[in-house]
Amino acid sequence: MSDLGDGVAVLKEPVRELETQTPASNPRGVFPFIIGSIPTLLVLTCAGAIGWWGHHTGWKLPKFSEMTGVKKSREDWCAAHNVPESVCVECDPTLMPAPEPRGWCKIHGVPECTLCNPEQAQLPKTPTVTSADLDRARRALDFADRPANTVNCRTHLRRIQYATAKDADKAGIAVEPAWTAPAVEFVSAPGEVCYDQTRVARLSSRSPGTVWKVFKQLGQKVKAGDVLALIDAGEVGKLKAEVLQSFAVLQLKKQTLADIMESGGAVASARVREVEAAVREAEIRLAAGCQALTNLGLPLAEAEAMTMTAGQLKDKLRLLGLPADLAVMIDPKTLTTNLLPVVTPMGGEVVSRNVVAGEVVDAARILFEVADTKSLWLTLDLKTEDAPRVKVGQPVRFLPDGGREELTGTVAWRSSQADAKTRTVKVRADLPDPEGRQLANTFGAGRVILREEAKAVSVPNEAVHWDGCCNVVFVRDKDYLKADAFKVFHVRKIRIGARGDRNTEVIAGVLPGEVIVTRGGGLLLTELLRADLGEGCACCHVK
Repeated sequence: MSDLGDGVAVLKEPVRELETQTPASNPRGVFPFIIGSIPTLLVLTCAGAIGWWGHHTGWKLPKFSEMTGVKKSREDWCAAHNVPESVCVECDPTLMPAPEPRGWCKIHGVPECTLCNPEQAQLPKTPTVTSADLDRARRALDFADRPANTVNCRTHLRRIQYATAKDADKAGIAVEPAWTAPAVEFVSAPGEVCYDQTRVARLSSRSPGTVWKVFKQLGQKVKAGDVLALIDAGEVGKLKAEVLQSFAVLQLKKQTLADIMESGGAVASARVREVEAAVREAEIRLAAGCQALTNLGLPLAEAEAMTMTAGQLKDKLRLLGLPADLAVMIDPKTLTTNLLPVVTPMGGEVVSRNVVAGEVVDAARILFEVADTKSLWLTLDLKTEDAPRVKVGQPVRFLPDGGREELTGTVAWRSSQADAKTRTVKVRADLPDPEGRQLANTFGAGRVILREEAKAVSVPNEAVHWDGCCNVVFVRDKDYLKADAFKVFHVRKIRIGARGDRNTEVIAGVLPGEVIVTRGGGLLLTELLRADLGEGCACCHVK
């Protein structure tokens, strides 16, 4: 054929003829046909053999040990406890016999109490529990209602086991021995520091006048009796003049009475009584004048004035109330009898001064404030629920805002009523500050110490877990580090006390030195409760 389409048709014709031929009609194709069918026959034969074997074996593959000629009666793995079954101490308690159970301790509220039965502790040697340890636990339990454990809970009989120590390390298990440390229970409250109000003097002029001179500056130390300023008060000059006048009249009346008495009865008795009354009146006026000066802080005793002459009394009144060293410093030419000193009744520091020379002042204006800066008051605002636990004499610690050093003191007073607006209860504590480093009128955080133990058993907060009905810790077995020992962690019920930012006090259940799981305990708790998730508390499901 000349065209391409005809050529294609010619090529296809022999193929159709070949497909219609049989091996009998084409003897030369018999052997290739048989050889090509061999693979198919082999596959069918193997499939039939596998089917026959599976039907008779239940389609179960043989173990490697059986294939190598080593046979075991059961698989050596405990799926319930994730360790080889041949070493599982939970499935076979005879591998690691538990100590004889001691039962529930009614005193401390834990099973297998290590305080009452120290041999139960996971320590190389049986520890000694002293009377001080028992007293500490008693005080802690008596102090407040502690979280209780369930009596019929049995999870403390469980032991969490790892196949090897490396498995525990890979799981992130970290341990730390329990130790003794101070334990503190307290109530917190915001507080404010101020000066001890019994050691603060707010001084003003006792009479209106003009400030004549100021002697003390702000921040200056003073002693009791120091003159801070002098006030030119007209009332003072008037009282001094009245005293001098009363003194002169009294002297005159006394002299008149003396002359009458010397007359030998020549004067009528009525005249005598009249002069005697005048003498008593003059005495009263003099006494009133002396008292008025004393009330202004210028003490003058009537008896002392009666022993003086008029000139002596005048000189005394001129410098009355002024210390001798100050009187020497004042120029006599400028000295006036109107001067009224402002005197501090106590030693301390001038913490406020609101006066300058030349100002007009009166009794209502505070000129100076003198405070004992070594004596402070701390006022705390307690919550009403915390107030009943606070008593006079309890220690107080206060950390001012921005401060680094705590101040310590004692509770001196607790209010008997709550504040009408804030509903808090005021508590005042005395805070000695001998070095005067604390600033008054500052705020901070205060703590009233309710209970403090110097040597309480402590563990990290993350070591304590709640299993649904009890507080537990995981204690490493005392033989854990031995090469051939079982890698076991014991479940231990505890009673907890004070809980701080990092550590928790263990009242009962753990002794110092026992090794506690501090990190990874959540995994152990999960393993403890794994079989009972969704079934409530695990305490009734332990073997």
